[in-house]
Amino acid sequence: MCLLVLVLPGPTPASRGQADPPTRCENVIVVTLDGFRWQEFFTGADESLMDGKAGGVRDVAGLKRRYWRAKTEERRATLLPFFWQTVARQGQIFGDPARKAAARLTNGFKFSYPGYSEIFCGFGDKRIDSNAKKLNPNLSVLEFLNGKEAFKGRVAAFCTWDVFPYILRSSSNGMLVQSAWTPLADKPLSERQRRINDTMANLPRYWPDNVYDVITMDATREHLRRHKPRVLYVGLGETDEWGHGRRYDLYLDAAHNADRFLGELWQALQQMPEYKDKTALLVTTDHGRGPTRVDWTDHGAKVPGAEFIWIAVMGPNVSAKGVRENVEATQSQVAATIASLVGEDFSTASPKAAPPLPGLVAKPARE
Repeated sequence: MCLLVLVLPGPTPASRGQADPPTRCENVIVVTLDGFRWQEFFTGADESLMDGKAGGVRDVAGLKRRYWRAKTEERRATLLPFFWQTVARQGQIFGDPARKAAARLTNGFKFSYPGYSEIFCGFGDKRIDSNAKKLNPNLSVLEFLNGKEAFKGRVAAFCTWDVFPYILRSSSNGMLVQSAWTPLADKPLSERQRRINDTMANLPRYWPDNVYDVITMDATREHLRRHKPRVLYVGLGETDEWGHGRRYDLYLDAAHNADRFLGELWQALQQMPEYKDKTALLVTTDHGRGPTRVDWTDHGAKVPGAEFIWIAVMGPNVSAKGVRENVEATQSQVAATIASLVGEDFSTASPKAAPPLPGLVAKPARE
């Protein structure tokens, strides 16, 4: 999956003779697109995979109409318009090898549980070497923030995969981690939440451990509307599932739908006084995939290139530098970055955690 942080800059009062101070960031939204490759993120749809053999595409002509464009900039903006028309212009993006700015994971395993643990805990842990449902031994930045008085009870995660309660160890820390096919249990349920539960009960469970992204998206919107969390994580999974299934058409559709969800979510936040001009959004992924027609479906320690990822960030205290050049980043830097966006120092609680991404937050606003 992939993970991205976005913070939108808002207007600040002008001060005579001085530069405007950074807007105070009070909230952060973190989103991951599981296993979404840097290749599509930075260059758009890959024409060599738009066929029935390597890509499992059912309607090649239709897929090309949707996503193929001759120029790289047009192609990636067609696939991911919100990222390239909004985030890239107002924030920063890490991970473009063409700019000598590769981003990579450090855990060495190149699959989901180790990747998500590195994202949220700030370092790779060799003890986490499988996707088994075992409690994470490490403190996550979400748990760290939930332990702060200003954020207590206002941290939530909505995820398509059923391993996330173990990754984020919600059974011991009490955080809300909604995952997979588990019915929503808000009290009382809203009409929309009841409809979501009814829809889940009637959908085919194509993946027993992973619900469709649209369910998680809808549940996220309703929780946001009702409970106004200050820290919200959304873990989307269909990019990885369709990739493993060798369905390049559905893999691209899932990424495009995730981008639309982010755009709509961001617009909704700008209509809410609790979030407008004081919220950051970070988006990234848990691992990459192979680069060839044969292994684009795969990842893991034996797949060359699956260690490369991307990270996108936007917010009121983030300077608009666009696609970064000549700077390398690691997945382990995401955890401290999440904390720094809302003025907190994760290293005080987790000394093993890598520092925040460089050149991102100029002046964190403290609580």
